[in-house]
Amino acid sequence: MESIDVAKIAIKMALSSREEEMEFKEKYSKMHVRTAAVDFGGDFNNSIKKIIERTLVAAKREGVIEEGKHVQEGALIGAAREALSQVTQKALGLNVGGKIGMARCGEHICVAMFFGVGFLNLNEVAIGLGHRSIPSF
Repeated sequence: MESIDVAKIAIKMALSSREEEMEFKEKYSKMHVRTAAVDFGGDFNNSIKKIIERTLVAAKREGVIEEGKHVQEGALIGAAREALSQVTQKALGLNVGGKIGMARCGEHICVAMFFGVGFLNLNEVAIGLGHRSIPSF
């Protein structure tokens, strides 16, 4: 599986409903792809640290990365920060809410973040995507 395929799966996870998320997890696990997803929300400026923490916790809980493996944690956080950097200009100073999707297969790990960005009833949408290479399981 190539990096583009893993990225597509991470994006699907970020865009999925809870029901679809469960179906995707089952489907992709049969293809040896580890996946995770988690919701987030709040003021963007104050939420950056929390978004990264939620990404890390969900990835460990779902087995996307192994507990206590510095290289894996660093790659995941790097991909998460890359995804965040792609939406920062649009979201700065506003409220955000959305979902983080993660996928890992072989040496590819991707983090996708789907954002609803808004102020009152004026909403925008954005998506960020980060990829890193890490040693296979």
